[in-house]
Amino acid sequence: MKIINDPKKRGVGKAALVVDDNARIRKLLAVAFLSDGFTTCVQAENAKKGIEAAKQIKPDVITLDLSMPVMNGLATASELRKLFPKTPIILFTQYADSLFRTDASKAGVSLVLLKTVPLPTLIDKAHELMENYLGPLVVN
Repeated sequence: MKIINDPKKRGVGKAALVVDDNARIRKLLAVAFLSDGFTTCVQAENAKKGIEAAKQIKPDVITLDLSMPVMNGLATASELRKLFPKTPIILFTQYADSLFRTDASKAGVSLVLLKTVPLPTLIDKAHELMENYLGPLVVN
């Protein structure tokens, strides 16, 4: 999905990838990214399709669900991190305890956000990461 937006919006010229098995959530996130000026937002319903889409569009930011068919979000993040070492990956999930956050960091996830956060917060965090991201943190 591509649209031309107001050049004053922050996402102009950027591409987002949304990987989630829930079509409604994919659509909401795509609308949020595109409304912020992102030129492209590709949606994928599982990890395999997400990884293939990422290879094609080379996204500036990626959002992943944790619980998906084919491959979960942590395994997907590990694969995507190998392909895109400097691209921010946001795990957008219903689950986020402290042990899980450590596992997420080891998998190459840049940020874990609960699905209860407002979409403008997700977009703001995506921009912060795109501006400042230097690669995954190493957690021992």
